[in-house]
Amino acid sequence: MSSEPARDDLKAVEDCAATFKKINDELSKVIVGQQEVIEQVLVAMLARGHALLEGVPGLAKTLLISSLAEAMHMSFKRIQFTPDLMPSDITGTEIIQEDPETNQRAYKFLAGPLFANMVLADEINRTPPKTQAAMLEAMQERHISAGGTMHNLPDPFFVLATQNPLEQEGTYPLPEAQLDRFLLYIKVDYPTGAEEWEVARRVTSGQMGKIGQVITADEIIGFQKLVTQVPVSDQVLGYAWALVRASRPGTPESPEVVNKWASWGAGPRGVLTLISCAKARAILHGRYHATTGDVQAVARPALRHRLAVNYAAQAAEINSEKLIEMLMEKVPADRQYEKPAA
Repeated sequence: MSSEPARDDLKAVEDCAATFKKINDELSKVIVGQQEVIEQVLVAMLARGHALLEGVPGLAKTLLISSLAEAMHMSFKRIQFTPDLMPSDITGTEIIQEDPETNQRAYKFLAGPLFANMVLADEINRTPPKTQAAMLEAMQERHISAGGTMHNLPDPFFVLATQNPLEQEGTYPLPEAQLDRFLLYIKVDYPTGAEEWEVARRVTSGQMGKIGQVITADEIIGFQKLVTQVPVSDQVLGYAWALVRASRPGTPESPEVVNKWASWGAGPRGVLTLISCAKARAILHGRYHATTGDVQAVARPALRHRLAVNYAAQAAEINSEKLIEMLMEKVPADRQYEKPAA
């Protein structure tokens, strides 16, 4: 691959950055703040992945996703997960239908709400494991099977799921192996004082704007292809590789803090996520190359669900978030990394 990007690619990167700004401008009509969350959601979409958003109730997680769907000219469905939801309720089911002319009966597939470009899986931890498994299988395979027939999901296809960390009684927390299906695990925090003031002013005075459409499905697919063409230097790849290798306790690369506090570390999907998301973030900011800064910016949402702390860490009030911070302090970004010998 040539080190110099083609003129068309440079123009596409500029278009992506301009589109990102337009989306932010449109979302700002109804969403106050949350710029980092918006960026991370868009990074997941451009990297052709799915995102899980977690935050306490009332932080506009659902509003953010539905507003993002309005800004994109794509089909959108919302699924409110409940304890009585069955897999066929989201994937679809086959029914017997009679032909009015021949009077012959045949099975017909009725597509469920998963058949949309963007799917909001609201409170995914409130539905039983078999429904969660059907959802996560569709996310991974991008198709479902019914009656022995495979039905492809539309392209592009994104699942943006939400859950809140409160009221865990009666919920079905996603196992770590299923959490790994989400490209990014995004934490939605409380707004700043000024942001909360503005939220109260806008909402209570009815000053919510109307969101215009900014991007189409075909443009999203084009940007996704552009992400795969973004070059990554050995320095950047090596840094992402080193972070993931160092997250695994009991290995030669792991620092003492990981050996002391970690139960297990990120698998190979971790480094793939860091690289693909760093590339996606680069073009969102109008750059045709990823940097170690991009890797650092996506490290927390990319790794927080891919490593786990042990009981000693929990007793010391050290969670995966703090462990990632310790890990990033121990793995230097400016070190020269080389591909290890086979």
